[in-house]
Amino acid sequence: MTSPPEPKSEPRTEHDEFREYCRAWLRDNRPPPAPVRLPQHPIETMTRAQLDYLQAWQRRCYDAGLVGADYPVEYGGRGHKGFQRIANEEMNRARTPFLVNMVGLGMAAPTIYHHAQEELKRELLPPLLSGEQIWCQGFSEPGSGSDLASVQASLTPDPSAPGDYLLNGHKVWTSLAHFAQWMILLVRTSREHKHKGLSYYVVPVEGHRGVTVRPLIKMTGEAGFNEVIFEDTPVKDAWRLGATGEGWSVAMTTLLHERGAGPLVTPAGGVGSEGLAHNVRGLVTLAREQRRNGRPAAEDPQLRARIAALAIRERGMLENAKRARSGALVEHPMRLPLQVKLASTELAQDLAAAALEVEGPAASLYLSDERAPVGGQWALAYMNSFGATIAAGTSEIQRNILGERVLGLPKS
Repeated sequence: MTSPPEPKSEPRTEHDEFREYCRAWLRDNRPPPAPVRLPQHPIETMTRAQLDYLQAWQRRCYDAGLVGADYPVEYGGRGHKGFQRIANEEMNRARTPFLVNMVGLGMAAPTIYHHAQEELKRELLPPLLSGEQIWCQGFSEPGSGSDLASVQASLTPDPSAPGDYLLNGHKVWTSLAHFAQWMILLVRTSREHKHKGLSYYVVPVEGHRGVTVRPLIKMTGEAGFNEVIFEDTPVKDAWRLGATGEGWSVAMTTLLHERGAGPLVTPAGGVGSEGLAHNVRGLVTLAREQRRNGRPAAEDPQLRARIAALAIRERGMLENAKRARSGALVEHPMRLPLQVKLASTELAQDLAAAALEVEGPAASLYLSDERAPVGGQWALAYMNSFGATIAAGTSEIQRNILGERVLGLPKS
């Protein structure tokens, strides 16, 4: 009697090989513990010690080919296709520190790549990808948040430098501006038109004339946000992205990538706060450790049902991410990508709220209290979650975008 033939193994692809490489490199090159407490998110990076540690880690990941993998070689990348998503997945799996230059990687880099002149791409993208130069975003203003097209910061001709400009205005909620070398900037160049009166520039921040950065302290006690004031700040026309008056169109590239729906995969992965898990697994661990009436909180049937509902949402997001990679499974190209920001930020907020309920009265204990469950990190996560549901367009705006652009509903 003959044996059945052995099943044929699938040939290994370059993507398989890259995944194995990422996994091995991350295993063998895990950084030492941080000398200071790390923030939960890049935009909460406050101190030079935090920045130095995280910048050094991003540089190592860049040198290893895990950051900028899909960008062209001439712009500091590795010239691959479909590799960055794999690197991101493996960094998340390894739970290594996050990449600190979040604004640069997720907003500035794709906008520069799609809209900048060739010389500017070659100058700015390599140090951005490596983390050598930190970037911030100059969109919101004290009177222009959700109505972004109403920004008033403006350029006027510079009499001492024909063809260039002087910038005056006030930007706010500017994450990482206190460490940034560069800013992506939406600015008014004409007051005759609202949207067509906007242009898009990149502008130096650190050490640049007429730039003042002031920290904004949040209710968490952290100061990752800033306000930035420009007073006759010189701006070269060579720093413009796109044509004059096309700033709104260029800004849509930025916002699309900020919301996780852009064509370029943002280098992103890893965790903050010493690797604490702010997900369903972390919530389950907390519920098993906290006690109610002498029993683990995890034995409460109502709490178990609530955690199960959150687990279903979390799994749904993971499966949607897989589905989004196959065009045949998505009838509208933006249906799933445009959900990412809305679904992920609201899930994070609901997870943190559930964690505070698990902790009970102990949820009032914060980072500096040694009695605080999980070092007070869930309380911090809950407070931080409100910034996430506002940034890059509030949840209400995201629902309008989905309704109008995906479902075809009339504008409200």
